[in-house]
Amino acid sequence: MDTIKDDAAMLAEAAQWQARDLAVLWHPCTQMAEHPHTLPLVPIARGDGAWLIGRDGRRYLDAVSSWWTNLFGHANPRIAQAIAEQARTLEHVILAGFSHAPAVQLAEELVRITPPGLTRVFFADNGSAGVEVALKMAFHHFANRGDDRRTKFVALSNGYHGETIGALSVTDVPLYRRVYAPLLLQPLFAPSPDAYEAAPGESAEACALRRAGELETLFAANAGEICALILEPLVQCAGGMRMYHPVYLRRAREICDAHGVLLIADEIAVGFGRTGTLFACEQAGITPDFICLSKGLTGGFLPLAAVLTHERIYESFLDDSRERAFLHSHSYTGNPLACAAALATLAIFREQDVLGRNRLLAARMAELAAPFADHPHVADVRQTGMILAIELAADKASKTPFPAADRRGLRAYRHAIDRGVVLRPLGDVLYWFPPYCVGEEELAVLAEVTATAIAAATG
Repeated sequence: MDTIKDDAAMLAEAAQWQARDLAVLWHPCTQMAEHPHTLPLVPIARGDGAWLIGRDGRRYLDAVSSWWTNLFGHANPRIAQAIAEQARTLEHVILAGFSHAPAVQLAEELVRITPPGLTRVFFADNGSAGVEVALKMAFHHFANRGDDRRTKFVALSNGYHGETIGALSVTDVPLYRRVYAPLLLQPLFAPSPDAYEAAPGESAEACALRRAGELETLFAANAGEICALILEPLVQCAGGMRMYHPVYLRRAREICDAHGVLLIADEIAVGFGRTGTLFACEQAGITPDFICLSKGLTGGFLPLAAVLTHERIYESFLDDSRERAFLHSHSYTGNPLACAAALATLAIFREQDVLGRNRLLAARMAELAAPFADHPHVADVRQTGMILAIELAADKASKTPFPAADRRGLRAYRHAIDRGVVLRPLGDVLYWFPPYCVGEEELAVLAEVTATAIAAATG
């Protein structure tokens, strides 16, 4: 009876928190009219490794790493301790005209581990802000050189770079972009090298090379006017976890160099070991002119972004004139607590074979997901490192999608959450994006629930 009373009390507590939430909060990326019934609202009490524990006492496997941020588990003791120790020393100081050890040490470490040639670090507060920094820096660099014709940006179709006005301008996901179109810059969109869109019989590499040819044509048609190309290396995450061959990155680097265009690599979601290498650009052997980092940078503990660039770009801002300086700023730029979390996160990479373990986990994920490819409504199972996606479709052969109004992905999500797994779909694409601390047994649970979620969504 005591257990029953305890369970009843926890259910009541969860319902109370849900009611309090819905009375005051406006949630991100959510149609609030769907709460609490169509889209269940789950009050969370705490985290433990790869698991979230609800106010009702239920455990939920965080298969999406809490929006792709968590690397080494919720409430990771090492990162938590680093934040606590820093909080007792210095919680924050303005970074304009002042400095502190965590910011300097983190910048030094990022310069050491990122692709060679990136020597300067600018901190921001989140991924979207980091993209804004890179876009503004690229434009301002050319303006400082007196090249005022270079005002155009090129982005990839189906790409996503954030929700602020500049970042949204170079985003090509209609769900996010359409309403705000009158407010946005008008970039040029090049066709994505997405292997899912390859012609029949065309390999991922051939598709990427064909799309690179189209990128080169676009550059030639706008010669001398393009400031920068921005892309997500290897995986277009919010666009449905669409993936492409690294050869596209190599050709994009060559095309940018040939036309004097800067290359911005948005590694906000794919950086820090997610694709199998520390940074996705490594798989193409390239160094971008800017690399944008966030999400996993702090292990999922605190918001922080870093934009790294070359010395020559940094030097173009040095002058007696303040107008030639980069005056972009954020109140919490280089926050010591966030920098301490990032330093603890990078220490784990340095001291443990994270990438080696991830390769084993990725291989196991591939084994567990292989049977999904035989399902009559699974059009594709694709994987890059610790990212695995399952594309649902009404017709497998033609890849015809289900009608959007069917909301098959939502059906899968509700089925999975009822069984203790967080599978937050992108439309009708289910995906695995687990923390690196996930274990064999947890992956087995994830695969079992995903299989039944697919059946529930497509039946």
